[in-house]
Amino acid sequence: MPAPDFMGTALAQAKVAAEAGEVPVGCVIVRDGEVLAQAGNRTLRDRDPTAHAEILALRAAAAKLGSERLIGCDLYVTLEPCTMCAAAISFARIRRLYFGAGDPKGGAVESGVRFFSSPTCHHKPEVYGAIREAEAAAVLKEFFAPKR
Repeated sequence: MPAPDFMGTALAQAKVAAEAGEVPVGCVIVRDGEVLAQAGNRTLRDRDPTAHAEILALRAAAAKLGSERLIGCDLYVTLEPCTMCAAAISFARIRRLYFGAGDPKGGAVESGVRFFSSPTCHHKPEVYGAIREAEAAAVLKEFFAPKR
């Protein structure tokens, strides 16, 4: 049996977000091979600037587990997390972060403020970037091309 394609699931969530007119970012949270939560961006629909895919998935996973600490959980997201999402990932104690495309303008993991390298960061997950990067970047480029 092939290994689950969690980044593929995150990419599917990004495409659902794009179809709704949202910036196409998708996220999946997994523990022990089980998908606990998945979400795409919903800032427009929810009229909520914090409704990033990561935040929505973290909230759903925490509710499912009955804990704000997501010990042993891994997070897959199609775009490098921003500062807000990186902080939430740290607060949730996510074990591993996998992301697709880097975000030189808004990212905060390998770009920008590099949140997990900050001395005020209490928990740093293992970070694996550029997972299916070309596909993740293509979803974003396709979404933004008609807007430019």
